[in-house]
Amino acid sequence: MPHSVASQNRMTEGSISGKLIRFAFPLFLGNLFQQLYNVADTLIVGNFLGPRALAAVSSTGSLIFLLISLFGGIAAGGGVVISRFFGARDVPALRRAVHTAVAFGLSAGALVTAAGVLLTPQLLVWMGTPEEVLPLAVTYVRTFFAGAVGLVLYNTCMGIMQAVGDSRHPLQYLILSSCLNVSMDLLMIGVFHLGVFGAALATIVAQFISAALCLARLLLVREEYRVSLREVRFDPTMLRMILRYGLPSGLQNSIIALANVVVQSNINAFGEMAMAGCGAYARVEGFAFLPITSFTMALTTFVGQNLGAREFDRAKRGARFGILCAVGLAEAVGVVIYLLAPLLIGAFTDEAAAIAFGVQKARTCALFFCLLAASHCCSAVLRGAGRAVVPMVTMLAFWCVLRVSFLTVMVPIVGSIAVVNWVYPLTWGCSTVALLIYYLRVDWLHGFEREKHQKTSS
Repeated sequence: MPHSVASQNRMTEGSISGKLIRFAFPLFLGNLFQQLYNVADTLIVGNFLGPRALAAVSSTGSLIFLLISLFGGIAAGGGVVISRFFGARDVPALRRAVHTAVAFGLSAGALVTAAGVLLTPQLLVWMGTPEEVLPLAVTYVRTFFAGAVGLVLYNTCMGIMQAVGDSRHPLQYLILSSCLNVSMDLLMIGVFHLGVFGAALATIVAQFISAALCLARLLLVREEYRVSLREVRFDPTMLRMILRYGLPSGLQNSIIALANVVVQSNINAFGEMAMAGCGAYARVEGFAFLPITSFTMALTTFVGQNLGAREFDRAKRGARFGILCAVGLAEAVGVVIYLLAPLLIGAFTDEAAAIAFGVQKARTCALFFCLLAASHCCSAVLRGAGRAVVPMVTMLAFWCVLRVSFLTVMVPIVGSIAVVNWVYPLTWGCSTVALLIYYLRVDWLHGFEREKHQKTSS
C-alpha cells in the first residue's frame, strides 16, 4: 500500500527529524488544548465557586491519577506491541494486538469506574483532606469516575492510532472535546449553578464524546489496523505481551501516584490556602509537560516501529533527537513560568496567601523542568524498546521511595512547605542520572531481536 494512510504514517522511512516533529506537533497541540481546558476548568471553578471549591477540585488530581494510571500504563504496553508489529508489517499479529487492546480498554474502564466510586471517600480521608473541603472533593471525584469508561476507552483508541503513526485524528477529537468541555463548564456552573458536580459532569460528557469519535474512526478506517467489533476479544499471547510491556509502566505510574498522594497530604497539612495555591501551580506546570508528553509519545512509537523493522541506527538517532528537543523546550517553558509566576498563579485566585504558596512552588521547581523531561524521555525510549522494567525500578526508587522517605524525615524537622517543594527537583535529578547512565551504557536496541532468538531456540 505505497500510497495508503498507513504507509504515510510509518516512521521507519524518511527524515528522522521531520517524522518526529510531524508526529509530535499534533500531540503538542492536542496536549495544549487539554491543558487549556484544565486551566479554564480551574479558572471557572476558582472564580465562580471560590477558593474552597478550587481546593477541592485542584487537590484531587493525584488521587484521580492513582486510580487510572495502572490501566493507562498497561494500555501503553499495547501501544508498544502494536507499533512493533506495525513496523514489522506483521498484519495478523497487528490485528490481534489491536483487538486485544480494545478489549482491555473496555474491561479496565469498568474496573476503574467501580473502584473510583466505591473508594473515593476513604482515599480522600487518608489523604488528610480538610473537613471543610471533603464533601466537595468527594462529589467531584465520584462524579468524575462515574465516566471513567469514556476516559480509558479514549486513551486506548488514541494509543492505537498513535502506535501506527496517526497523531492528527486524536488532535481533532481532543480539540472538539476540549471546546465542548469548557462550554459545558460555563453552562453547568455559571448558568445552572451545579457547582463542582457540574464541573465533573462536563468533563465526563466530553470524555465519552471523544471516546466515541476515536472508536468510530478505528471502525471505519480501511487500513490493516481497522477494528471489527466481532474480533474484539482477549488473545492470550497478545495479552501476555501487553502485560509484559505495560504492567511495569502501570505499576510505576500507580505507585508514583500513591507517592504523590502522600505529597498532597503533606500539602493539605498546611491548610486550604496551600491546597489552592499549589493546585493552581499544578495547572500552570502542566504547560511544561506539553513538549515532554508530545515527545515521549512520539519517541515510544518511533523506537517501537523502527526496532520492529530492524532499523537500529535510525532508532538510536531518533531517540537522541527527541530527547534533546524535549529537554530544551521544557526548560524554555520553565524559564517563562519562573519569571511570570505571580501573574500566572494570580489568574486562578485573588487570595494573597494562596498566590504566595503557588509562587513559592513555581520558583522552586520551574528551572529544573529539563531534568523532568530527560527522565520521561529516556523512559519512553526504553519502553519503546520493550525495556519497561528499567524505568519502573528507577522511578520507584527515586520518585516513590526517596520522595516519601525525604518528606517523612524532613517535614517534621523543618516544618516548612519548602521541603515539599524541593522534593521534586531532588528526585527528578536522581532519576535522570540513573536513566542516562543506563541509556548510554546498555544495548537497548536489540531487545526484540534477543527475544525472538530465545523463542526460536526454545
